[in-house]
Amino acid sequence: MAVLRKLARPLLAAPFVTGGLRTLHRPETVAEAARPVIQEIGKRIPALAGDPLQPARVIGAIQAAAGLTFATGRAPRLSALTLAATLVPTSLTAHAFWTVEDPHERARRRSHFLTDLSTLGGLLIAAVDTHGKPSFAHRSRHALDHRHPVAAVRRPVEAAAARTVHRAKGVASSLTGTR
Repeated sequence: MAVLRKLARPLLAAPFVTGGLRTLHRPETVAEAARPVIQEIGKRIPALAGDPLQPARVIGAIQAAAGLTFATGRAPRLSALTLAATLVPTSLTAHAFWTVEDPHERARRRSHFLTDLSTLGGLLIAAVDTHGKPSFAHRSRHALDHRHPVAAVRRPVEAAAARTVHRAKGVASSLTGTR
C-alpha cells in the first residue's frame, strides 16, 4: 500500500502544481474567468474587491505549494484538504456549464466539472487517509492512557476487582440467606 501511495500522490498533485505555476506565470487567464466570482465576494468582503489578478496569484501559489507538499508526502492530509478547498471555487468559476447555452461548450464544461468532482473525491479520501495509523481523534482520546501506563493498567484492574467483590457479596448473601 505504501508503494501505491507514493505513486498516486504525485499523479493526483500534478495538475495542481502545473496549474498553479501556470497561474502564477499568467494570472490574467484565470483572473478573467474568476472576475464574476471575485466581484461577488468583493461585495461581501471589501478587502477582496480590488484587482482580480491578486487572488488568482494567491490561489496559484497555494495550489503549487500544496501540490508539491502533497506529492512529496509532507503533511499529506493538510495538503489534500488545502487542494480540495482551492478546487471548489476554481471549478465553480472555470467550468460553470449551467451558464452556457451552446450545447457543445456546455458538454465540454460539464465533462471538466465532473472531472474536478472526481478529483475532489480523491482529495477528500487522501485527507482522511492515516496510513493505517490511529487518527488524531483516537490518539487524543487515549493520550492519558499512553502517558500514564500505570493508570492504563490500574483502571481495568480496579473495575475487575469491584465486579469480583460485588459478585462475592452476592454469593455470600445467597449462601447465608441474608440480603
